[in-house]
Amino acid sequence: MAAIRYKRVFAAALCCAALWAAGTRGIFEGAADIGDNPRPGATEFNPASGEYRITGGGANIWGNADAFQFAYSRISGDVTITADIAFVGAGAVAHRKAVLMVRQDLQPGSAYADAALHGDGLTSLQFRPEAGAATSEIQSAVKGPTRVRLVRRGNSFTIFAGKPGGELAASGPVTVVLKDPVYLGIGVCSHDANVLETAVFSNVQVQRQGPPAAGQRFRSKVTVYDLATRTSRTVYEAGGIIEAPNWSRDGGFLLINTGGDLYRLPVDGTSEPKPDKIELSLPGLRCNNDHDFSFDGKLLAFSASSPASKGSQVYVANADGTNVRLLTPAAPSYFHGWSPDGRWLVFVGQREGKFSLFRVPVEGGAEQRLTSAGAYDDGPEYSPDGKWIYFNSNRSGAWEIWRIPADGGGAGDVKAQRITNDGPEDWFPHISPDGKRMVWLAFPQGTAGHDGRMEGVTLRSMAVPGDTIQAPRIETLATFFGGQGSINVNSWAPDSRRFAFVVYEPLPAP
Repeated sequence: MAAIRYKRVFAAALCCAALWAAGTRGIFEGAADIGDNPRPGATEFNPASGEYRITGGGANIWGNADAFQFAYSRISGDVTITADIAFVGAGAVAHRKAVLMVRQDLQPGSAYADAALHGDGLTSLQFRPEAGAATSEIQSAVKGPTRVRLVRRGNSFTIFAGKPGGELAASGPVTVVLKDPVYLGIGVCSHDANVLETAVFSNVQVQRQGPPAAGQRFRSKVTVYDLATRTSRTVYEAGGIIEAPNWSRDGGFLLINTGGDLYRLPVDGTSEPKPDKIELSLPGLRCNNDHDFSFDGKLLAFSASSPASKGSQVYVANADGTNVRLLTPAAPSYFHGWSPDGRWLVFVGQREGKFSLFRVPVEGGAEQRLTSAGAYDDGPEYSPDGKWIYFNSNRSGAWEIWRIPADGGGAGDVKAQRITNDGPEDWFPHISPDGKRMVWLAFPQGTAGHDGRMEGVTLRSMAVPGDTIQAPRIETLATFFGGQGSINVNSWAPDSRRFAFVVYEPLPAP
């Protein structure tokens, strides 16, 4: 029986290949009816509009059923596929489905994961964990979205759903073990083998993940998120890489870095703000994305490399860039936060082959180790009351948010407390000035580090825990193309109602 089903798939693929031979195929390599389809489906691509019109039959994509029309490409590695989806006509069955899918092969019963938009608006992350198993799902809270996304990171799959131009809400992740190469594509199932249903997929984007291609260019959008309205707006954009906005203590400007220099960027409502470069009194420094002002606004701490040390070191200066002083001779060292009393800088440094947390007196002196047990600790930041240092670490096997008392984790880090355990890879916790909320950057599950820029990065938030850690109520505030530089350092406005981050837009090769 399996051989007969495979012959049907192969014959359908030949038929659609012949159909597409007369015109452009778009981004997909072929199309086929998967499984038992008494009424053959078809895929059409309109080069002028970029739309895919897919007509499919099939009894279902659910349980052990696997029957639909599928336009596909064979790929390997991490990938994100996004599309706007609209059904054509009222439809015969409420649960007709239009899907974005990654599957192991083109045979029915294959392991897969998909983002499935149903005719009645139900949206779900469907998955078959292994060949021949029954399909399961995680339903999205979004009803009737028009824009849908499926993200693969290793064996982890997450879907996002929402309206074009708006924030997309995440569901998942789930784990489906697929061996490369896999089949990525879009498809339609009528949910009634005796009828055909059609859906139009527009603005289809497939983004392969991994290190940026050599010469990859970006446009940066400095963005402000408003907690009261749950909306974000772009306050400045420019070509190139802009990173790590800090809000000044008086609320008048953002501190950013680009091209190795620090700049003040006004946020007073100016229609076309112009960055103002901070001239550092020590020449030859190349600043990275770790910087912030002291709580009283009088001093500026930052990380930079120099001609004398190619690795990053921590410096302190007056807020206007004068009187620059080196505080950490050992490299690499990356600044991340001030103590509220202005006495200490907390930073991450690579020592003895691993990254741990340290503090150093602002007036100068020896660095003091704060953690020792983690494989890789990063992003340390004091709570506004000075009681805790929050940070991210992979000491549990995944990147999560942790905290230690301000004077350190103790022998073997016995005082360390884990805050999150939520699936995504959590980085760079930032506490609001009023001490009530924490925002952090989260990469899709399975992302090894934070050095890349990719689709599907999220900003997440929760109430700052009290002395006793309880299961947190975590919410996703934004999903965007981001990563390294989006929100490395604290970017809360003084009013604790807004924070800043950077969205990146990949640009085509010149």
